[in-house]
Amino acid sequence: MSELKILRNHVNGTFTDAADGRTTSVLDPTTGEAYATAPLSAQADVDAAMAAAAAAFETWRSTTPAERQLALLRIADAIEARADELVAVESKNTGKPLTLTAADEVPAMVDQMRFFAGAARMLEGRSAGEYMEGMTSIIRREPVGVCAQVAPWNYPMMMAVWKFAPAIAAGNTVVLKPSDTTPASTVLLAEIIGEILPPGVFNVVCGDRETGHMMVEHAIPAMVSITGSVRAGMQVAESASKDVKRVHLELGGKAPVVVFADADMTKAVEEIALAGYSNAGQDCTAATRVLVHESVHGEFVAALAKAATATKTGLPDDEDVLYGPLNNPNQLKQVAGFIERLPAHAKVEAGGHRVGEKGYFYAPTVVSGLKQDDEIIQNEVFGPVITVQSFTDEAQALEYANGVEFALASSVWTKDHGRAMRMSKNLDFGCVWINTHIPLVAEMPHGGFKKSGYGKDLSAYGFEDYTRIKHVMTSLDG
Repeated sequence: MSELKILRNHVNGTFTDAADGRTTSVLDPTTGEAYATAPLSAQADVDAAMAAAAAAFETWRSTTPAERQLALLRIADAIEARADELVAVESKNTGKPLTLTAADEVPAMVDQMRFFAGAARMLEGRSAGEYMEGMTSIIRREPVGVCAQVAPWNYPMMMAVWKFAPAIAAGNTVVLKPSDTTPASTVLLAEIIGEILPPGVFNVVCGDRETGHMMVEHAIPAMVSITGSVRAGMQVAESASKDVKRVHLELGGKAPVVVFADADMTKAVEEIALAGYSNAGQDCTAATRVLVHESVHGEFVAALAKAATATKTGLPDDEDVLYGPLNNPNQLKQVAGFIERLPAHAKVEAGGHRVGEKGYFYAPTVVSGLKQDDEIIQNEVFGPVITVQSFTDEAQALEYANGVEFALASSVWTKDHGRAMRMSKNLDFGCVWINTHIPLVAEMPHGGFKKSGYGKDLSAYGFEDYTRIKHVMTSLDG
């Protein structure tokens, strides 16, 4: 057995072990075997990271937008230069295909970094003016302070960028905790960033759920940002309310994909399969809940099942695979459990089983014959499982689409412009795609409603979330 790789926290510009020496194993999801250890950080580690971030904030908050922009551009260049290394580490930690990770994730990360670098110099506010006789009012937009951030395991590298880039661009400092199952690429990012930013501006603390709880409960952070489950988000919001911290939540989804009879069926099937199975369906915006008009339901299900059967999962170095394993054994158990508990009226059209005996691979799956109140319709599977329901008309399509507790993303497939506009108006989701599903750009906001959380990632809206507004009024009399 090869020697385990040792990962460390990055605090105040220095790599360090947990103060009490505790570690946790990091598993390779393609084998289920440990390949690394990471610190299991406790209160002393969180305290040290928060203190470092607080001290660094006193200087970083006063840097000019141009200085912050230049730092972020340098980080983006460094990430681009070390792309192969980052892809290899990310793939080892998640099992993602190497080719797709290199093509889809690193370029997007670099672009997002550069967007926020530009955003640092584009903060806008109302013009100064006299709203009371003899008084001039101005608006200051300021950083909020230290930001405690918790990233998920489905896109460890990219979600780290979504967290720290807008925070640092706005003049904040960061303590970021990666998921305990996927810390490796975040630790490498800390190494890259640590060569550019002053010590304490960006800190990484590895650990488990309890470590994250300590971060949220800590007195220093002014803001907490988490991407994770609804349960985790609710706990964070409750904890943060005790000292009125700002909270930014992105908590998952159950995206409806509404396909009308006039849609381009070939394109719809191809793109929905891609958007449903990419990253093993471990995406809050994944196209996993399809609603199809009854007149084309049978045709669509048959075509989607054929597409699923043709979709391949496998090892990271296989260039023919669309996705790798599920992230961890608990996730494999969760996905399998949804299929095992299907009601009698449901039909598995494709997949529905584990692939192989080693690792956490699951076959691309299609399930039809479902009812609106079925568990698999109402709850997030977070796996390579696409469900298909039929609807009779536009009103019922909206009823089914909106009839879940999540409200992150959705899509509509139709050639009827008026119908597309009506659906986009009435779908209760933070994003509506028309005749496509899942593209994201740095300039547009990502975030949902209802139990999908609140706050925006990406875009100027996401940047503004990391700022606060101050009114300054001065007397013209001197």
